[in-house]
Amino acid sequence: MFTGLVEETGKIASLKKADSSLYITVQCSKVLDGLKIGDSIAINGACQTVIEFTQDSFTVFASCETLSVTTFSSFKEGRIVNLERTLRLCDRLDGHLVSGHVDGTAIITKIVKSGDTTEFTFEVPSELVSQMVKKGSVTVDGISLTIAAINNKEITIAVISHTLKSTNLAYLKVNDRVNIETDMIGKYVEKYLLSNDNINKTSNISIDLLERNGFV
Repeated sequence: MFTGLVEETGKIASLKKADSSLYITVQCSKVLDGLKIGDSIAINGACQTVIEFTQDSFTVFASCETLSVTTFSSFKEGRIVNLERTLRLCDRLDGHLVSGHVDGTAIITKIVKSGDTTEFTFEVPSELVSQMVKKGSVTVDGISLTIAAINNKEITIAVISHTLKSTNLAYLKVNDRVNIETDMIGKYVEKYLLSNDNINKTSNISIDLLERNGFV
């Protein structure tokens, strides 16, 4: 379990293909503190198991399933990625509950700077948009962020300068693809509502529907 608060950014040091899977070595520093073989680290929001590490890097094995649902297959050496170690139960939960299980990817359609804030707009698969609400949480490349607006299949997020400087968002551009994990609670709410006999299973989840059922 993670929080979506990025501890540091790392750099892809090497990539080694293995049939339909991939060995990924990431150069970093902070997340290596106390690291052990078998520990989990979220790379751009995807939970991965450490199989090797050195004084300045760690290596994970990304399976074909991981490659099929994340942006890992497009990784190149030198790419900057977000890193976070697992949540300790004694820590404050300053972000939101993040499983590290990526639901899909989204494409950046617009980046607009406004003073100290940068607005990112993403085109998200429709099945994921149904699990999102305005002012709700979403994980983008492992970063816990708040949705400022939703327009059809697009979501907009306002990023403060601190987050921009502390994550890989500063390196992203329009048409880049990012990993998306929707809010864990939202998934259970959607499943509950769509399984209710009184609700047409083809209908969309809306704020009005959530309010009527006591979820917001």
